[in-house]
Parts: sequence; C-alpha cells; structure tokens
Amino acid sequence: MSTPPHPWWKSATVYQIYPASFLDANGDGTGDLAGITAKLDYLKDLGVDVIWLSPIYRSPLADMGYDISDYEDIDSRYGTLEDWDRLLEGVHARGMKLMMDLVVNHTSDEASPLMITFYLSKCLLKNDSKRDWYIWRPGKVVDGEELPPNNWKSVFQGSAWERDPATGEYYLHLYVSKQPDLNWDNPVVRSAVWDVMRFWVLRGCDGFRMDVINIISKTDGLPDAPLVDHTQYYQPASMYFANGPRVHQYIKQMHDEVLSRHDLITVGETPFTHEASELAAYVLPENRELNMVFHFELMDIDSPPESPLLRKTWTLTELKAIVGRWQRFMRDDGFWNAVFIENHDHARSVSRFGNDSTQWRAISAKMLAIFEITQTGTLYVYQGQELGLKNFPRTWGIEEYNDVASQNYWNLIKEQRQKAQGKEDVEMSDLLDSFAQKARDHARTPMQWNASAHGGFTTGTPWMRVNDDYPEWNADQQISDETSVHAFWKRALKTRKVHDVLIYGDFVMLLEAHEQVFAYIRNYGSASALVLLNFKEGKVEVDLGKAIGGIAGYAFVLGNYENEGIELEAKVTLRDYEGQVYVREALSN
Repeated sequence: MSTPPHPWWKSATVYQIYPASFLDANGDGTGDLAGITAKLDYLKDLGVDVIWLSPIYRSPLADMGYDISDYEDIDSRYGTLEDWDRLLEGVHARGMKLMMDLVVNHTSDEASPLMITFYLSKCLLKNDSKRDWYIWRPGKVVDGEELPPNNWKSVFQGSAWERDPATGEYYLHLYVSKQPDLNWDNPVVRSAVWDVMRFWVLRGCDGFRMDVINIISKTDGLPDAPLVDHTQYYQPASMYFANGPRVHQYIKQMHDEVLSRHDLITVGETPFTHEASELAAYVLPENRELNMVFHFELMDIDSPPESPLLRKTWTLTELKAIVGRWQRFMRDDGFWNAVFIENHDHARSVSRFGNDSTQWRAISAKMLAIFEITQTGTLYVYQGQELGLKNFPRTWGIEEYNDVASQNYWNLIKEQRQKAQGKEDVEMSDLLDSFAQKARDHARTPMQWNASAHGGFTTGTPWMRVNDDYPEWNADQQISDETSVHAFWKRALKTRKVHDVLIYGDFVMLLEAHEQVFAYIRNYGSASALVLLNFKEGKVEVDLGKAIGGIAGYAFVLGNYENEGIELEAKVTLRDYEGQVYVREALSN
C-alpha cells in the first residue's frame, strides 16, 4: 500500500509580511497592499509558497492593527477590499497562497459594524444581553478603596481592567485598554467569529494565523493571581487565562463550523505555554483543531521572567534541548511543528542567535537559515530575514521605539526608579541596552529594498525610521550577488524542497553536550541527512566517529561557505559559524 500524500501545508514555506513596513506604493509613509502586490515576483523567486499578512483590517492602531474595529474591511492606510482582491489574484496566479491574521481574543474599543460596538456597550444597562459580548465585572473594595475585580496584570503593564464611569463596572483587557477581551462563553460571539472566517474564506483566503488563540477561555471566577512580583500590585496571571477550561471546546467548534469544510492552513499562536502536553492538544489530528501552533519555548530562551524586553544569557545545550524535544515530540501521533526564529514580535534572529558584526553577519545569517530549513515542520520566514536584516543601533534613543510594549515598560521602570530614588532624572541606559537587543521594534523597521532614500521603502516620510545600514545592505544589492544572504536563502529553500528527508525525517541528536556545535541526523525512508552547525566564532573540530554509522555515501548539498566540492570525513573542521548539510541516498540536484 502506498503512503498517502502529505498535506500541502507541511512542505510549504510561509513568508510573513508586516504590511506597514513592507513597501509603500503611494508615498504616504506606510506600507500597503499595492506595495505587496508589486513584490509578488520577488517572493515567488525567493521560493515562497504562502504569504501571511499581519492584520490589515480597519483599526485605530492602538496596537498596530491587533485592535480591529471592522473585521470585514481593509484599513484605508493599506488600501481597499478591491486592492486585497487584486493581491489575491496575483498570489494565486503565481501558484502561491494567502493567509490572513485572525485576531479574535479581543477587538478594538471603537465602532465595529461586525461586532456590537464596544463604546456603545459600555453605556448599555448592566443587564442588557448585548453587553455580554465582553467581560464585565464589578470592582472590589479593599480597606475602603475601590480596586479592579482582580489583580491581573496586562501583558502591556498595569491593570488588565478598565473602569467604565457610566456603569461603575470594569471590562477585561489582557492587552491595552483599547483592546477589550471578547466573551467567548457567549455563543453569539462565537457565531460572529465563524462568520468572519467564512467571509474571508469565501473571498479566497487560504488559511489563518490565529492570534493568542489559547487565551480565549478564562478560568471560572477570574481569581486573583499569586504574588510573584513584590514591586507592584498587579501580577502575571496567565495560569488563569491561558489554555482555559473551554478553549478546546471552542476551537473544535471552529473546526466543525469552518475549518473542516475547506483545505486551509491553520496555525495558532500559543503564548504563556511551554508544557508539551498542553500544546499537543491543539495540534494532534485526532483532536480536530489546528494544523500547528507557534509555541515560544525557543524564543523565550534569552528572556528572564520579569520581561521579554530584558535579556539573559543562553547556552547552546539549552537551545539543543529545546529543539530536539520538539523535533521528536509525538511524531508518530501526528504532531506537527511550526519552525521559526523570527517574527514581528521578536528582535532580528542574526542579532539574537548569530553574530551581526560586519565580519560575521552574512555567514551567521546563512548558518541560521540552514538551522531552520533542516528541521521538521512548516517553515516560516519573516520579511527581511532572507536579507539578514539586523537590529537597529544602540545609538538610537527611546523616541525611536514606537511599540506600545516598549513604551509602557520603559515608563513603568522609569516611574519605579523615580519613586525609589526620589528624583526625576534617573539612569535608564541599562534598559536601553536591553531594548537594543530584545525590543519588538527591531522587526518592524521598514524593508530595505535599495540604496535610495529610506531604502526605497517610500517616497514620503516613513512611519518608522529605516535602519541606518540600508545604503550597503538591501535587496537590490543582494539579488545581484550570488554570495549574498538572499541568494543563499534561495538555494536553501530549493534544497529543502528536493530532499523530503529535511521536511519529514526523524531527528537524532549528535554531540549533545557540545557547547559550540549543533549536529543531528535526519532519516526518512532510505534517505539520511547530516547537519553540522557551528554556532560560535572560532574553528572547531568534531569527530563523528561511529556516531553516524559510517560516512560512505553522504554527498554535500548545502553550506554557507563557498565550498561546493567538500567531501565528508570522519573528522570535520568547521570554520566560524559554518553550516554544512550532507544527504545520503537522496535525489540529486
């Protein structure tokens, strides 16, 4: 009996576009749909199969479009529904697919024709059924002082509750106050979400990335969070809102009502969760929920508990343990990974996991490309990653950090220090050091297309400053250079496509305790692949010995140095940040 074919989305390369920063076609300083349409040939040539758009719906932009006021229209900054239709037509004409961002844990607090308008619901009577689209609770009185219903901290600092003066009650917002959480326990809300999904699928959308989908069900009673941060009243409360009591019931209903009726790609964002069994429940095929999830154990490796905007050191053995665990996790049961090391919520990967110095930037960016394309799972590439874009310089001041997470955390720490020190002028350079390494803003600088003003992103004034290195580090320069990061990504994606072992093979770790080299073998059918990655500056020799069952038959297929004729030996010397891939009994290029 022949093996059934794999679903198309398993071998896909998904390219995430942050529309505001991709390409501005009309000169107003903000990227738009017409700009994306103009670059479809660039994406197709790179090797992209699916384009994922971060939110482009109508929005006041309190959180860069993740606060949606109309789910069935395009924000005028980006264009119109007709522009979206033209984009879709161009995507499909080139054999690619288009994926939308579904943001349904919360909405904007401004008017929405789709949902009951939030600003009106604040003024409705407390017993009005329409008010139940959101989560309302009375405050509590402690020592004569009125406080919010519980001590939950917003992800973006401060209380997760906002008081409505008209009714005296509070509404829940796990993110900014202009993003009220929907009440998913209300069946009318769930029905409205299904309608949104049907609207876009019927219009031609090929799938959804689901924003923070694991927090749509909160713990009954909304209890106080335990005290872990003694510097403030409000406490992290993810144990009471992530992976809640009815989350799987609701996603199964989503699957039955919408997803099962179409051939879609689905990926759920699942923050606040490292427990494998919790994440498996969203993905295992027998559960009939989602194709895969974005989990953040790897992306949290350099974040201390206090904040993802701060940095802690990490070791290669820690990274290897995380990757190895997920590459092997419940393979026989159908668990499927989403492979990524960069997105709109994280700093640039070459600055975090590689070396963005002039000498090693390109080499280490290519090594990280090998790291990604040789893992099992659907592959995700973030805009600019294919160019090796890096974090903007430490010399930029706090005024260049536009993200609400950066601004709110800066203000919180500044106020704490002012209060503790009893003066206005407090030292903040250490926090700016951390932001220069970890802030989300680094992923949101405009794309660097060429050496013209603002990197060719816009003919106007860009909504966010373009990184200073655009004159010498841009797409035009790299497309014409066969040794560039861009050219390497093209080769790497082609290599992945022609060697199924890199997509579907098992995962056998080698040299597990080695703190400089990440080495592993992939096996699939009669094919095997050997991957060798030097994660540090400095040459290193590794003795493969008998670990790989002999070196005979392995052919070199990909490397980030110009060494196409290399032959595998039992003892291998890897140069600084060198990556090598060998395949045995596989298709020839």
